[in-house]
Amino acid sequence: MQLKISAGMLTPLIVATALFMENMDATVISTSLPAIARDLAVNPIALKLALTSYLVSLAVFIPISGWMADRFGARTIFRSAITVFIAGSLLCAFSSTLEGFVIARFIQGMGGAMMVPVGRLVILRTTHKKDLVKALGYLTVPALLGPVFGPPLGGFISTYFHWRWIFFINIPIGVLGLVLAARHIENLKESSLTPLDLPGFLMSGVGLSALMLGLATEGEHMLSARASLALTGIGVLLLVMYVRHYRLSKHPLLDLSLFSIPTFHASVIGGFVFRVGIGAVPFLLPLMLQLGFGFSPFESGLLTCSTAIGAIFMKTLVQRILQRFGFKRVLTVNTILAAASIAVFALFQNTTPHWVMLLVFVIGGCFRSLQFTSLNSIAFADIESDRMSHATSLSGVAQQLAAGFGVTVGAFSLQSIAWLQGNTVPLSRDYGMAFLVMGALTLLSTLLFLPLHRDAGAQLAKGRSRE
Repeated sequence: MQLKISAGMLTPLIVATALFMENMDATVISTSLPAIARDLAVNPIALKLALTSYLVSLAVFIPISGWMADRFGARTIFRSAITVFIAGSLLCAFSSTLEGFVIARFIQGMGGAMMVPVGRLVILRTTHKKDLVKALGYLTVPALLGPVFGPPLGGFISTYFHWRWIFFINIPIGVLGLVLAARHIENLKESSLTPLDLPGFLMSGVGLSALMLGLATEGEHMLSARASLALTGIGVLLLVMYVRHYRLSKHPLLDLSLFSIPTFHASVIGGFVFRVGIGAVPFLLPLMLQLGFGFSPFESGLLTCSTAIGAIFMKTLVQRILQRFGFKRVLTVNTILAAASIAVFALFQNTTPHWVMLLVFVIGGCFRSLQFTSLNSIAFADIESDRMSHATSLSGVAQQLAAGFGVTVGAFSLQSIAWLQGNTVPLSRDYGMAFLVMGALTLLSTLLFLPLHRDAGAQLAKGRSRE
């Protein structure tokens, strides 16, 4: 019997390994941005494009991943996703220009967008109910450990080897995943499918990509100011067209009517504003520590990974906190605390003791983890089962876009502050002021949580919150 259970848990382990590769890669690059910028001979701030292109690719392709798996088979799409991710990693490793690196990161994002939801779908459809909790538990491990190992690993490689090895390490992990998936994952398909909303996919996908690329290239990074403005305008136009298309479509790709549900609205819209403020931290913090304070990439990575340690610790307390105080009070009060944990970075100097920084990062990680888990849980508190798929897709898109906007807004704030101070290169105090701006932006999300009913999500708080 034990052998049967072990064999049945092979699929979750294979999926978890692939997700660990994707989660680690998403965090490993941040610590290496200054080293990559030197090698590509670009301004480190320009590498915001590499982060946003990856996140936008996730947002564009996540909504169609489930349909693709149902149409072509879960194993086929899962292995294809790993292949695309490997190809993107190789292109990143061999990139010699900013443009090539941004395109390579977008391709990586395409693979990552398919791996996460399709991997979860594979587990849900192939695991016995008695093993389901254990199997799904494996999926939380990559999300928790990736941010712990990513920053110091990226910093170690950039300090003692070369940043290109960051992407080469994905190759053996990906190849192993391909071999194991071919042997142990079933190619499950669905016999009856709703038609894919191809016009909606093109309008939303191209619109989101154009909008984000237009905003991220402001400041004449990669494109001229006129081209950036044109792309932004095209993106806005296509998204407006999607709203009109959604109202007429029988099977829209993104169901915008979900925003009429108060708990979902607060989670996605309020969470979007919160994540924009938080989303700048993985971009700005390594730059401040390395370019502002003169820390090595490895030293920077060892410090910043402590945020993830705080997040892991908070996972053990979330349920009790929500039961005690309820969603509305937690979301509003914790937003204030999380905003303060960002703003306090402005007090850091290169002489600040490392233990003080570590303490601030750990505490900030606790606040962010509590907020993210609460937001992810209350989003589905009042969603009917037949709309869960649409809610998951729309929530996932919003989360990735918010992180991308956070990088863009953070970079714009830093550039603007440096320009106003008359600095051609941002100084350490410029980074501090940028963190004040992002903390204030994070604080604004409280306005979207206040309209919640005081008992919103009460039944969910008494049960098991979503991770």
